[in-house]
Amino acid sequence: MSGVRFRGRRLRRTPGLRALARETRLSPDQLIAPLFVSQLGPDRQNIPTLPGQSRWSPDHAAAAAAELFELGVGAVLLFGIPSWKDAEGSGAWMENGPVPQAIRAIRRRVPQLPVWADVCLCEYTDHGHCGVLRSGEVDNDATLPLLARAAVAYASAGADVVAPSDMMDGRVAEIRRALDQAGHSRVAIVSYAVKYASAFYGPFRDAAGSTPKSGDRCGYQMDPSNVREAVREARADVEEGADAVIVKPGMPCLDVIRAVREAVTVPVAAYQVSGEYAMLHAAAERGWIDLERAMQESAIGLRRAGADLLVTYFARVMAERMAESTREMAR
Repeated sequence: MSGVRFRGRRLRRTPGLRALARETRLSPDQLIAPLFVSQLGPDRQNIPTLPGQSRWSPDHAAAAAAELFELGVGAVLLFGIPSWKDAEGSGAWMENGPVPQAIRAIRRRVPQLPVWADVCLCEYTDHGHCGVLRSGEVDNDATLPLLARAAVAYASAGADVVAPSDMMDGRVAEIRRALDQAGHSRVAIVSYAVKYASAFYGPFRDAAGSTPKSGDRCGYQMDPSNVREAVREARADVEEGADAVIVKPGMPCLDVIRAVREAVTVPVAAYQVSGEYAMLHAAAERGWIDLERAMQESAIGLRRAGADLLVTYFARVMAERMAESTREMAR
């Protein structure tokens, strides 16, 4: 007779038992889908560096958002690609800019869907940096009112959430003050509180045309070596008025997600960034990994680390798989 008393395998031997014992769960309403909204080119343009992703015209972005809503995806996060750029990034706050146009189109098409608008200047500046340049460096304080102006423009168009991703010091307080003064006290701020100067952003910069023409972003994005700094940044943004915070990138920062989750009481989102998405696709195309399993495992890893929400380019496919799984269980 065996002397083994603990047999963990008892709850692993069938899919039903594994589901009953599952500690960490993922549902479509925890997913936020990024959408690129462009005023250039056709209504839909595929992005080679992000397989399965597209640049959308504002009206077609609304149609894509409606499909995501039908799948139960929790929200969309909009990034704008303007028809022109300048040194200040003034296209970011123009009423007829790509993001305000898309917000209004989504509101008409699917008013129930929460709409998040990324707030940054990198897609709108002709130099590709996230703020105003002075003597070749980003001027933090000169950038703050421009970010606030963009946030108010998105709120006025109907955004539920503005998400500053620029990493300027003090921008949450500046944006909160501007929103409240403009009568948008109900609009939430979800801050990219922890955004590292990462190698994993390349496909996004290609898609958005936001690669800096000179230098890099290490002067304002965080050093990937630092965790305590991440906690300090997250707490500071919450004190300034952030309603939730984002950690970016995702998979390289599981320890950071956990540390931030334990340090703040607001919701924490992990951004599974473009390089993570493209990397999994590239490995799958070579037959090195199973894309479906890797997609699910990476998402659950982010949730297990402490993320309440996931910003991911896999949102649509994951929601579709969840719907298929539900239908199969109902048979």
